[in-house]
Amino acid sequence: MDRALKSSLLRYRAMAYVVGVGLLVLVLVGVPLQYAAGKPAVVQVVGPIHGFLYIVYLLSAADLGRRFRLSLGQMIALVAAGFLPFLAFVVERLTTRRIEQAHQGLLVRSDPPAPGGHQEATR
Repeated sequence: MDRALKSSLLRYRAMAYVVGVGLLVLVLVGVPLQYAAGKPAVVQVVGPIHGFLYIVYLLSAADLGRRFRLSLGQMIALVAAGFLPFLAFVVERLTTRRIEQAHQGLLVRSDPPAPGGHQEATR
């Protein structure tokens, strides 16, 4: 995998974790404090930060989708991952695994010919 592809995947993974943690803080800490204790400070601070970081996450997901030619279904999963708590971690892991497996498949198919000049079939 070349450097541009690796950095795109790394940016996406970092943003998925940042957005996932921010959403968990917002939902598991901020919302209960706002409604149960009448203290909206966490929501007022973390809410806009999460919103901004979600936009950055969407940009990194769009870059990832463009570079790795992800399907529409995969892109929908990436977008939804920023809305549901814990989903960002699951989608990130599945997406990373799928991309790494696909890339390894390309490496296997592009191996040099075996000794004797005959390349083995990979399918």
